[in-house]
Parts: sequence; C-alpha cells; structure tokens
Amino acid sequence: MTSDEATLARLMCAAQAGDALAYRQLLGMAAPLLMRWFRRKVAPADLDDLVQDTLLAVHQRRASWDPARPFLPWLAAIARYRWVDRLRRARVRDTDVLFDDIAVESGEAALIGRLGCDRLLALLPMAQAAAIRAVKIEGLSVIEAAARLGQSESMIKVNVHRGLKRMAAAVDEDR
Repeated sequence: MTSDEATLARLMCAAQAGDALAYRQLLGMAAPLLMRWFRRKVAPADLDDLVQDTLLAVHQRRASWDPARPFLPWLAAIARYRWVDRLRRARVRDTDVLFDDIAVESGEAALIGRLGCDRLLALLPMAQAAAIRAVKIEGLSVIEAAARLGQSESMIKVNVHRGLKRMAAAVDEDR
C-alpha cells in the first residue's frame, strides 16, 4: 500500500468506524512519514520517542479528525505540536538546574594569558605584532586589517603567519 492522502484518509475513516486492522495499517504507514519529517528536526536519539509520542497523540485525537478534511495536514499539525512540546521541555530542562555554589573565575588565568601574549608580541617586529593583534585578537578580517594598518592583504597574511611562527618558536624555547 502507498501512503498517499487518499489511502490514509480511507484507513482513518475505517479506523474511526472500529476497524482495528485498518488502524494498525494507518499507524504503520504514518510512522515512516513521521520519521522522515522529524529526522531533520531532532537528534537521532530523540527520533523514535518523538514518533511514538506523535502516534500516541494521533490515537488520543483520532475522534477529532473530520473525514471531510484532508488527513495529512491533520497529521502534520499534530506532529508539529509534539515537536514544539519536545523543544519546550528540552529548553526547560536545560535551564531548570540551579546551583547554590556557582564558581566565579577571578580572571587570573586570562590576565596571565594576556601578559604572556603581550610578552610574546613584544618579541616581534611591529608590523607582525600589529597584524596579529588586528586579525587574531581583535577579530578583524584580513581586508579590514589591511585598511587599518596600511598594508596589503597579502602582507597581512604573511605577517600573521610569520609572527605566529616566531611566537611558537619562542614558546618552545621557554620549555
């Protein structure tokens, strides 16, 4: 059997009339459709649970389907609501845990890292240090750094590469 609108609607009509075999076939045909729909929306670990939740919701709401209306949009609406409910529950779970003893960093590691970085940059020629500061520390693009420093884009790239290489060598010497 194909899982087209007419077939699914016919099976749902029969299921509403009490045909258990038609109902099993309907659910069996709806499950792969739901799998395909949810596959791009949830993690693989959540896929089976969400399909089962949706099929359970279809079961609970089967009397609400109007045979004069299409079946697939009705199924899609239930699937979308189950998906949104899942997202809401996951979001609440992530923010529910509160800790009384939240550790706050002193910033000492960042300060030491910054001092070490400044020390290494001081070992470089000014053009290399300026290029590294602009591109790697301030996050400017190569084009923006070239405009600010008055160097060509290729020179910015060369200065960053050579400067980082020199800094790595200096770190290796300190070990």
